Amino acid sequence: MPNKRMARAATILFVMASLAAGSLAAAKLDPESEKFYRTARLIMTREEIKIWNRLPDAASRKEFIADFWLKRDPDPDTEVNEYRQEFEARVEYATKRFREGVAGYNTDRGRVYVFMGPPDKFEEFFPQPGSEDRGPTIWWIYYDYELGIEFADAKGTGTFAIREYTGDFFGAMDVFKLGRSIRADDVFTKKFFKFEAGYDPGSREIEIRIPAKALMFRENAEGRLQIDLRFRFYIYPDEGKGKESFDEARAVVLTDADREAMKTVALRFARDLKPGTNYVDVIIQGGEGTKGKIRQIFTIKVAK
Repeated sequence: MPNKRMARAATILFVMASLAAGSLAAAKLDPESEKFYRTARLIMTREEIKIWNRLPDAASRKEFIADFWLKRDPDPDTEVNEYRQEFEARVEYATKRFREGVAGYNTDRGRVYVFMGPPDKFEEFFPQPGSEDRGPTIWWIYYDYELGIEFADAKGTGTFAIREYTGDFFGAMDVFKLGRSIRADDVFTKKFFKFEAGYDPGSREIEIRIPAKALMFRENAEGRLQIDLRFRFYIYPDEGKGKESFDEARAVVLTDADREAMKTVALRFARDLKPGTNYVDVIIQGGEGTKGKIRQIFTIKVAK
């Protein structure tokens, strides 16, 4: 029976191999879409890949590409998309630095570099007498993510594969993949947390549930606790073409007692989802003058 270490490594290798393989649909893309998909697939969510694969033409893919980068832009009010710049710089570095018979960004080290950037600490160990490894072992340490990743050149061929990790590997991937922006003046208190979404077909409302402890409330002029949030929704029905998007701002005001007793902040948004499968992409940002952004994509099924 495989041990825990082997199982963890196998899980990561499966995910990384899936990122490298991409989708067969990419073979029939127009040049602009193919150029985008070649590297952007590394940071696409499973839902985004499903949406991408059902887009009928180059025009709809062009719209998807524009939205793809906009959703990840930490400051859409400026001309520069810092996220896209950082992503492209990491891809360029990985392409040059981690060549192992394939494009550098398709290697284990290259894909980790695309997600996490350069490690805060680098350690290299050479095989000792009696070791089964023929090549060196490398550890990359990321302090902000509380993450350590071991790459091993077990066969001594210069090809490094992930063998072990410590910390929340997939949570760290999601931070960059979804374009989350965590800053010192953030309205969110945690780097890794998830919120939930559901749909009430009776009232035709989307409900968003956010862990209360993940929100940074501030005292307002009346002495109550308040947080101002901006929501942007992108809705993609799986059956049929097109998308729908809308924005809403909400203020949540509580007493200290309410805040202590509350586990989640639940907010409802009126929207008539189509029968069948809907992909609901939700971006939550702080109010005007504040920073921070979290994002998740939900698959919501509505009875026909």
